[in-house]
Amino acid sequence: MAQRISASTGGNNTVTHVGWATIGTGFAATRRAKAIVEDPRAQLVAVAGRDRDRTAKFCAELLSADAAEPNVSPHEIDLETGWRDLLARDDIDAIAVCTISRDHADRTRAILEAGKHAIVEYPLAFDPAEARALLDLARSRDLLLHVEHIELLGGLHRAARENIADIGAPYYARYVTLAPKRPAPQRWSYRAADFGFPFVGALSRVMRAIDLFGAVDRVSASVRYWPREGGDYYTSCLCRGELRFTSGAIVELVYSKGDRVWERQNQFEIFAEAGVLTLTTKSGQLVRGEETRKIAIGGRRGLFARDTQMATAAILDGAAMYVQPERSIYALAVADGLRRAAESGVEVAIEIAYEH
Repeated sequence: MAQRISASTGGNNTVTHVGWATIGTGFAATRRAKAIVEDPRAQLVAVAGRDRDRTAKFCAELLSADAAEPNVSPHEIDLETGWRDLLARDDIDAIAVCTISRDHADRTRAILEAGKHAIVEYPLAFDPAEARALLDLARSRDLLLHVEHIELLGGLHRAARENIADIGAPYYARYVTLAPKRPAPQRWSYRAADFGFPFVGALSRVMRAIDLFGAVDRVSASVRYWPREGGDYYTSCLCRGELRFTSGAIVELVYSKGDRVWERQNQFEIFAEAGVLTLTTKSGQLVRGEETRKIAIGGRRGLFARDTQMATAAILDGAAMYVQPERSIYALAVADGLRRAAESGVEVAIEIAYEH
């Protein structure tokens, strides 16, 4: 039985809109729900969460800003504690999956089988074959399946794409993400069964690389966890991967988080035949011969809104998305290859076809 949370919201009364629901009440769910509320062609109909009190608070906070606006039409969001209750509702056209990574595939399959469009935060699944089966299901039913990769819309990646041609043919790149966290939280992102192998759960690192350099030939990797005493959580992890591309380029990925990390870092370096490109989330620099050029890095603000509005347009108008799910599935196959390489200690060939 759904509980209805009421407030006021602005916007015009658009006849043609997408009725949305979200599953989850965490960080990504908050950003996605706000983006839906702000989309003039969308209506947030319901939110499903595991805890009723937390979900009610989530809905109330989401609508609180709009409630203060005068001369607006009433708006209501249904609160569902069982996510499957969303599937039979005729007023819901699309559902955004914003849960822990482990549950993405299960939730997405149920949504598609119910005949509804789906947005899911990466990764779509832990298993690339299962991810491909989900895409085949969506295509067979003429439904949108969009895997969010807003890192491709962000300032750091845009700067890389806009400037990489100026340094010639790339031969080596290094992307390092270090995230200190003390004390380390005992939450799902620090549990392998829920988050997945580090480069699967943090798939954006692999996605950046393949978006810039194309098809991967083979990979190698290593990983270390610092286990939390008395459970299957960890307090820190360090994962290193090497991607060898068919173009000849080599990309090194380093991902580490937790209480063994002492410095925050997010840096992408691209070395090429005519120069080097160094990018962080705040600044960038291109060096080519005697030339040194500063590069502005755009912010991340509004990326969930852009992603959501494009999904709404894809559903209503058939508009193209900025990334196709095939690309995410390919990145997932590469990340899973890194997992297998770390477990076996030997290089793994990437046999899935690269789709442009």
